[in-house]
Amino acid sequence: MDKNQEHLEAIRDIRTLMERSSRFLPLSGLSGILIGVWALVCTAIAYSLLGISIQDPGYHTLLLENGQLSTSKFPLLLADFMVVLIIALSTGMFMAMRKAKKMNLPVWDATARRMLTNLAIPLVAGGLYCLILLYRGEISLIAPATLLFYGLALLNASKYTINEMRFLGILEISTGLLGTLFADFGLLFWALGFGILHIVYGILIYYKYEK
Repeated sequence: MDKNQEHLEAIRDIRTLMERSSRFLPLSGLSGILIGVWALVCTAIAYSLLGISIQDPGYHTLLLENGQLSTSKFPLLLADFMVVLIIALSTGMFMAMRKAKKMNLPVWDATARRMLTNLAIPLVAGGLYCLILLYRGEISLIAPATLLFYGLALLNASKYTINEMRFLGILEISTGLLGTLFADFGLLFWALGFGILHIVYGILIYYKYEK
């Protein structure tokens, strides 16, 4: 019985080592929650800058009478999203480094590089696609497009980290498709995808892996 128990423990140790070497594990549930909160704050600021409400969700205030972008509102709106993006990335990196230290795991290894590469390819493609949409004046499609490509990025990178990221990616893609169908409500779907879904995901990860 003792030998069997030793064998089982040895198998568990080998499995743990294999999982650590093939998957990026220091993802923090708290960072997911915080990123979701930043996204909701970003959306609230965007609504304030555009001077619209949930009952009047269109982007008409962002366009001048000649159909051109407002030079007074668009730079502020872009700055809003860029600042929140930088804060969100910084939050994710800081929390991952802190968790990796607690777990005695390397933050930057071959697995992390593979995950980030698979994450970056759809994100870069999505960024270029959004620039094309902006160039063509398809403002209402930009927010759902970010959800679509973000979801694809999560799905692409999920094989190198926890399985829950795959489900988050699928939900982000679904939200992006709905946001494309109801394009005038793009900001609301953006808040749902980057805000609410991230918070729910973060809570689940925290209670499953960190509590």
